[in-house]
Amino acid sequence: MDWNEKTILVTGGTGSFGRKFVKIMLEGYQPAKLIVFSRDELKQHEMRSTGFDHPSLRYFIGDVRDLMRLRRAMQGVDIVVHAAALKQVPACEYNPIEAIMTNIIGGRNVVEAALDTGVEKVMALSTDKAVNPINLYGATKLAAEKLFIQSNAYAGGGGTRFSCVRYGNVVGSRGSVVPMFLEQRPTGRITITDERMTRFWLSLEEGVRFTIRCIEQMEGGEVFVPKIPSMRVLDLAKAIAPEADIEVIGIRPGEKLHEVLVSEDEARHTLELEDMYVVEPAGALWFGHEWRSLGKPLVEGFRYASNSNENWLEEGEIRKLVAPFDNTSARGQK
Repeated sequence: MDWNEKTILVTGGTGSFGRKFVKIMLEGYQPAKLIVFSRDELKQHEMRSTGFDHPSLRYFIGDVRDLMRLRRAMQGVDIVVHAAALKQVPACEYNPIEAIMTNIIGGRNVVEAALDTGVEKVMALSTDKAVNPINLYGATKLAAEKLFIQSNAYAGGGGTRFSCVRYGNVVGSRGSVVPMFLEQRPTGRITITDERMTRFWLSLEEGVRFTIRCIEQMEGGEVFVPKIPSMRVLDLAKAIAPEADIEVIGIRPGEKLHEVLVSEDEARHTLELEDMYVVEPAGALWFGHEWRSLGKPLVEGFRYASNSNENWLEEGEIRKLVAPFDNTSARGQK
């Protein structure tokens, strides 16, 4: 793909993912135009004033809940990366209608606007919490996944293609446990919800580069899942604050002990490649099946879960991932 001929729009462009995506795009791909679409003028101002002021950059104030605004923003756009979402689990539980309006209706609006304006490719960001969800955030992201994948049927021969990337916790992103542990460290007490808890883990840069690669390779209808390491939350706490006391406070509502990136049912129509899994659209007669010549089917009963993963982060690797976010004077204790 010749990125320097493309116009790209990223929703939620002032968030953790959006900022990193813009940085990597400007440094390595030089697109013709890169549009940051978000609803917060202050964050856009702060982003521009901290170095994101490239001639190809455009800042577009708007909300994914506003279909007309999305249509205006997508005029002449080739690629959309949909990263806007309400993602805080407790906030979504307390404000369910707001979560549905942004994560589901907002997703629908992105689909409608992309179809109406002739966008070539739409890549939506999903999460491991969308697999067998037990909280509203996960349920809204599952619904959004279904919207984007099945919207390839609406596109028909029109050319617009929709796919998703699905991965686990991102180190240091909004809502990550890392900033909380760093804040707690000076008190000498770290709180975790359960000693057995595990999570999939990757850096923000890895998530962005995986997304870019999947945009280049997508045919439409796939859910792309990277092969990433697991980590014990207890090991993370010990890596950040080895001298601190660990207090177990009990699992929170809507929280799982372990996360799943590919369920047993999905595995029946999933292909394994060297560094990722590709979930094909189940039962669809359209596109998204070109991966069968590139990957191999999974064995019956396969489940890609954080507690049964073959790849685990060691303490030194955890420290290396956390280091960019540790700006306190206590860094030397790690």
